[in-house]
Amino acid sequence: MPFTPEQLTATQKAGVETLFGLSNKALEGVEKLLELNLQAAKTMLSEASEAAQAVLSAKDPQELFALQTSLAQPAAEKVAAYTRHVYEIVAGTGAEVTRVAEATASENQQKVVALVDNAVKNAPAGTENAVALMKSAVAAANNAFETVSKAAKQASEVAEANFQAIAETATKAAQAPAAKSKRAA
Repeated sequence: MPFTPEQLTATQKAGVETLFGLSNKALEGVEKLLELNLQAAKTMLSEASEAAQAVLSAKDPQELFALQTSLAQPAAEKVAAYTRHVYEIVAGTGAEVTRVAEATASENQQKVVALVDNAVKNAPAGTENAVALMKSAVAAANNAFETVSKAAKQASEVAEANFQAIAETATKAAQAPAAKSKRAA
């Protein structure tokens, strides 16, 4: 049974609403990134001014070296924190887009299955092979989508674990020189 004009219009309307919903989510993510970057720039400018004043007031090379060492660890920690914030924003936005895409895909799968079932019920005699082929193709497409979806989730989990490990390693690496300089002093 073919789509009626009302069904076609409703489907198109739902697609447009989904598109604009996803666009709004993407813009919200961009807005969060812009806010984060603006705040980071303001903070960096303020801290650079303070650091420059401190460097200019250093009385000898040892004081200058101690000052550089004391600034290195917090800077590395701030970079790691900034990177975590960026990752959280991007991952959160991506998760929301994925959730909407999966819900839409699931809904569309159900519509296709219903359409195929309706076509099967109304299929003329002698088309059993074509009907079986159509059902098989729909089942294969659904299985492929589920497999890709699971693989994408696993890849995302691995990427997140790797990011956390890298951030932890970078923070520890930044703390090591500061600890060594404290022991040397």
